[in-house]
Amino acid sequence: MGSNMIRRLEYSIKEKDMGKPIGKFLKEKGYSTTILTSLKKTTYGIQKNQVHAFVNERLAVGDTLTICIEEQVEAEELISLNCELDILYEDEDLLVVNKPYNMPIHPSINNYHNTLANAVSNYYKKKNEAYVFRCINRLDRDTTGATIIAKNVLSASILSDQVKDRKIHRTYLALVEGETKEQGIIDLPIGRKEGSVIERMVDIKNGKRAVTHFHRVKTIKVKDKQVSLAKLKLETGRTHQIRVHMSYVGHPLLGDFLYNEECRLMKRQALHSAELRFIHPISGREIKILAPLPEDMEGVLQEGSVR
Repeated sequence: MGSNMIRRLEYSIKEKDMGKPIGKFLKEKGYSTTILTSLKKTTYGIQKNQVHAFVNERLAVGDTLTICIEEQVEAEELISLNCELDILYEDEDLLVVNKPYNMPIHPSINNYHNTLANAVSNYYKKKNEAYVFRCINRLDRDTTGATIIAKNVLSASILSDQVKDRKIHRTYLALVEGETKEQGIIDLPIGRKEGSVIERMVDIKNGKRAVTHFHRVKTIKVKDKQVSLAKLKLETGRTHQIRVHMSYVGHPLLGDFLYNEECRLMKRQALHSAELRFIHPISGREIKILAPLPEDMEGVLQEGSVR
């Protein structure tokens, strides 16, 4: 049995949109061709002043345009994972959670239940709400921090475009070996490592362009090791970008078993999605979300003595 997910949106037409066909107005608001096609097929998908309207009808000042996005959600087959979500932000269109480590985003052959999709499924089941899991910024299994989940097809479409246009600004915090330069830009292409499905490497010849900006927050001494807390911003979003870049310049992440064999200070790569800045897909206002540093990274900082 499926259930329906409905998001109603209302627009009051101002002078600047006078005379525009409804279809053009909605396209400017970020509605994709696919969404417009499904709205046309829904009886009450597009209404102008409470009356069914066609996309080629023109708008007048003072018109009220009501859009009803309805999605059929099939009965959720995901196994619910009963764990407390650390919610950083939620409204009708978005959910932003602070993802813990050792939690993949999507179920896979080796892991059907301990994923963010399962945890979010459980959260909505408890609220008795239908939903489709649409994760916007995917983090590695062991990277913690702010992760955006779109709650409807429109916000998913607009946010996915923002990802493509690099309009979702992500700031990471990482604990790396050694004392990094105060700041710098790493502009080195990344490609797959031959013979490995997972590993990536700096590949000058065949790699895709990857740019990482870093800034050293502080350096501490932990068990006779110099450790830097670095703030990193990505211009591109290549797989394992921060891990590969920092390892390549001689400052591998603590606990990164793939790119740093010397990983006794942490049980996982010390990488955290600490801040997200983006434009809200529906309201158009800027959203800034901060995710506090996880306990294990905080623990290393507490243990170390600041230089």
